[in-house]
Amino acid sequence: MRHEAVVCIVQRQGFQRYSVLPDFCMLSSHVRLARTTVRLVHSLICNSSCSFMDLKALLSSLNDFASLSFAESWDNVGLLVEPSPPHTVNILFLTNDLTEEVMKEALQKKADLILSYHPPIFQPMKRITWKTWKERLVIRALENRVAIYSPHTAYDAAPQGVNSWLAKGLGVCTSRPIHPSKAPNCPTEGTHRVEFNVDHTQDVDEVISTVKGISDVSVTSFSARTDDEEQTRISLNCSQQALMQVVAFLSQNRQLYQKTEILSLEKPLLLHTGMGRLCILDESVSLATMIERIKRHLKLSHVRLALGAGRTLESQVKAVALCAGSGSRVLRGTEADLYLTGEMSHHDILDAASQGINVILCEHSNTERGFLSDLRDMLGAHLENKINIILSETDRDPLHVV
Repeated sequence: MRHEAVVCIVQRQGFQRYSVLPDFCMLSSHVRLARTTVRLVHSLICNSSCSFMDLKALLSSLNDFASLSFAESWDNVGLLVEPSPPHTVNILFLTNDLTEEVMKEALQKKADLILSYHPPIFQPMKRITWKTWKERLVIRALENRVAIYSPHTAYDAAPQGVNSWLAKGLGVCTSRPIHPSKAPNCPTEGTHRVEFNVDHTQDVDEVISTVKGISDVSVTSFSARTDDEEQTRISLNCSQQALMQVVAFLSQNRQLYQKTEILSLEKPLLLHTGMGRLCILDESVSLATMIERIKRHLKLSHVRLALGAGRTLESQVKAVALCAGSGSRVLRGTEADLYLTGEMSHHDILDAASQGINVILCEHSNTERGFLSDLRDMLGAHLENKINIILSETDRDPLHVV
């Protein structure tokens, strides 16, 4: 008796895995192999289902890990390229810079989502053609159904982000953000608070009704005693635009207007979140020792050094102000013994050195790339190992010492 070959097909993200069973003369052998194949196929399906995440769910988890609201207002962060939905992710590919060489590697490794620390799309694109390398990245990504996500300055600001990783190379220290972030959400609405008293000679209900009629205004009232007289205290929150209408109304009543207080509302600062870090070492060390620590942490053979006025390699370092990437704007004006960053403008270096501040430059991405190894482990734990996370092997700083 002749038995037809058995073909088992497992569908996986646009690919098919084929398992072909040869013709067997003995039915018992065929049955035993069929059972083995069923178990194998079941295992493949289970493993496959356990190592995928829907793109939308993954993006939500990434935002829980480090909110995009921490990013600078000028930055271009988040999902930059999205294949047509639904899109599932099995392999998350991490890189500091998404170049064409890195994109080639990501495609070879079957990446479904590329997390590029630096956004490959920053300036607006007017067309998507084959003319420029960044346009080609978008085309390659869409052709191969690969999403691209960039966190950039959101990861700079995060408590467990790039700058905190950079500070690990200094030695035991305490640190705080140089420019703390503000809480993205705050229970208080509006940008200003306006407070004034209404006495018994005025119609409280009419005043409240009038201000409530202004858009973007929320009103509360409570009893208050002023100069042994019972009055009603009115407190309202409003937007910048509504403030002008509120003031215009109050200015019509001299008695109300003279007793008006206007407060500017600010969101509370986040103590461990923000740009740059000011690090105070538990024990001061010589500049020469600090240089070796930094080189070891960043795995560099050379760094660039500008000695502060009156400083030597034996000068003691206690306070270090650092900023991964480009530190000119973040570090400017910060009191410290040492500035550590990837790059700074020539004149900012001169200004720092004139104040006796040493400056160490390591090239832009050399102060960022090493964080990706820590990120891989942190994301693996955060995502409960639901997907595979791999690091680029071709990503590197474009500058070399020759």
